[in-house]
Amino acid sequence: MTLRIRRRAALALGAATLATPAIAQAGFPNRPIRMYVPWAPGGTTDVQMRALCEAAARRAGQPVVIENKSGAGGILGAQAMLTEKPDGYTLGQMPVTIWRTPLMSTRPMWDPVNDFTYVIHLCGYLFGVVVRADAPWKTFAEFLDHAKRNAGKINYGTPGVGTSLHLTMERIASERGIDWTHIPFRGFAENMNALLGGQIDALADSSGWAQLVEDGRARLLVTWGEQRAKRFPDTPTLRETGIDIVSASPYGIAGPKGMDPGVVRAVHDIFRPALEDPAHLAILERFDMPVMYKGPEEYRDFVRQQVEEDRAMIKRLGLTLN
Repeated sequence: MTLRIRRRAALALGAATLATPAIAQAGFPNRPIRMYVPWAPGGTTDVQMRALCEAAARRAGQPVVIENKSGAGGILGAQAMLTEKPDGYTLGQMPVTIWRTPLMSTRPMWDPVNDFTYVIHLCGYLFGVVVRADAPWKTFAEFLDHAKRNAGKINYGTPGVGTSLHLTMERIASERGIDWTHIPFRGFAENMNALLGGQIDALADSSGWAQLVEDGRARLLVTWGEQRAKRFPDTPTLRETGIDIVSASPYGIAGPKGMDPGVVRAVHDIFRPALEDPAHLAILERFDMPVMYKGPEEYRDFVRQQVEEDRAMIKRLGLTLN
């Protein structure tokens, strides 16, 4: 009987060993992790993700190396992940354009729900519309009235086609009967340089503009959050201007399709405390970016829901890429 008990115990131990996620057996991570950030260096997302990855690296004991893949509205990182191994060593920041671009295309390159492994949802942006300090518009209402009276003559810049910034500006135009021109850029720096240089009339972007507004080089007309921004309490939200839209473009981290559940959990457990790291929280505070944490299952379900909502919005606005 003792022998049988010992044998059963040995078998149980062997089964437990087989059931242990491969990640624990491999000592993950045992080499640097690569993080695709599909925006230009120096912008809001790049600064935030660098702070997050530095905090994650301290926990992981391995570098988490940022690789910028800017352009095309933020889809290039996800596109690169389609051919990467699902081993947890290649990850990417996932802007909402990852979900929307296939919905606007007649030849989608990926399935936004099923072609990625969603690991952890992080935060959202503070968005706003900014004009030059010498622009004639003191309020967003004045800007919209001018745009409506001057059909086709107002240009605005965003980080790219299909971004929340682009779609929200087009929703505003649709609601107010405005005809203006969208100019996509590779990132915030190009967008702001075009504004200050007079190539565009307005900039719709995340809060990288905050310091320029505080320095008096640009004027913030409106923000897009649920509430007024802490740093700009005198600037109204879209809802306060009579436009019932809230846009924060929340995002997280994902990896290639088919990641082992143990790998997913280990990566999540590296980035979850990094999200709350004081140095990272200071960056979020600096840019008025709210923490919007979701774990892997909740994040995946959120993506599925957002894809269906965006599909309906894109169809209603008649937006296509090809």
